[in-house]
Amino acid sequence: MLRFVLFTTLAALVLAELEPEPRYLEDSVEERVVGGEVAKPNSWPWQISLQYKSGSNFHHTCGGTLIKRGWVMTAAHCVDRSRTWRVVLGDHNINSNEGREQYMSVSRVHLHPRWNSNNVAGGYDIALLRLSSEATLNNYVQLGTLPPSGQILPHNNPCYITGWGRTQTGGSLSANLKQAYLPLVDYRTCSSYGWWGSTVKDTMVCAGGGKDSGCQGDSGGPLNCSVGGKWVVHGVTSFVSSSGCNAYRKPTVFTRASAYISWMNSVSALKKQNHKF
Repeated sequence: MLRFVLFTTLAALVLAELEPEPRYLEDSVEERVVGGEVAKPNSWPWQISLQYKSGSNFHHTCGGTLIKRGWVMTAAHCVDRSRTWRVVLGDHNINSNEGREQYMSVSRVHLHPRWNSNNVAGGYDIALLRLSSEATLNNYVQLGTLPPSGQILPHNNPCYITGWGRTQTGGSLSANLKQAYLPLVDYRTCSSYGWWGSTVKDTMVCAGGGKDSGCQGDSGGPLNCSVGGKWVVHGVTSFVSSSGCNAYRKPTVFTRASAYISWMNSVSALKKQNHKF
């Protein structure tokens, strides 16, 4: 699923600057989180690990946010193929069972109806997962807070990306959850020349653009932003530049959660009316 281009000529490099190629952030052997630090265990208790079954084992591929006891928000590109999925709640080290985890199978995947798997830059990179049972809320598992519909945060609003992976490109893998400080980049800046240009839509959120960024394995996870002294999940991790996860003036791009509140409400309401789901 990784979509990137190897540019070999100067002309192609210039073209890449003018028309940035987005790259998905699913897990790969190569790289995941860039920069940041290991988070305090269970300090982001709405963060989940989305895993797929291969053989007899499950493997981490994306992140996600527990938004209701039976619902997880993630990226559409993480789950737009047929696989056996599970969600792990309350996790910190994804390679060991620390006794705090809750393991849930996924009973249904709801992709946004306008999602196009061939065009991540087209937007709509959001999905809801209906869990087979409801989470037990405790000190390690909590619901993420979603923003009011349509809310847009100001430039440089403090935010953190969270996910599992490397602390630097080419560095050693760590199984512990990491966090990286990514100040928000407003749409006017992010969509300007020399940044992402027209690749970024107003239903997206940009954050970072310096040494820290999201990378493979972070897709679907939350962009946690400080609003009024509380953490609010304003983004779903979507893509980075093909030229590198922490490319200058190519901030990590997130699906803007506040643009999809009504859709998410309609999906979860539909579940209540139809017991076949």
